[in-house]
Amino acid sequence: MKITKKNGNVVVYDDEKVINSILKANAGVQGEEIGRKKAAVLANDVFARVTDRHDVISTQDVRDCTAAILREKGYPKTAENYLNYKR
Repeated sequence: MKITKKNGNVVVYDDEKVINSILKANAGVQGEEIGRKKAAVLANDVFARVTDRHDVISTQDVRDCTAAILREKGYPKTAENYLNYKR
């Protein structure tokens, strides 16, 4: 899968970037601890959802989907931090 970045460059999707972003957004969030294994599962959920949309997606698609997955899986504070972190 390919991602169109904000600057227009097209790169290969990298789960590791989503995992790291989730972990950074979760750092210090009380009651919503996410370890690396759980972050990997969440990133896999994001990948599964965005691949249903198109062959090439935008970073905005990944951002929105990641926040939605976090909320759906019971991590609303982390989702909010994630959105703020990505702005």
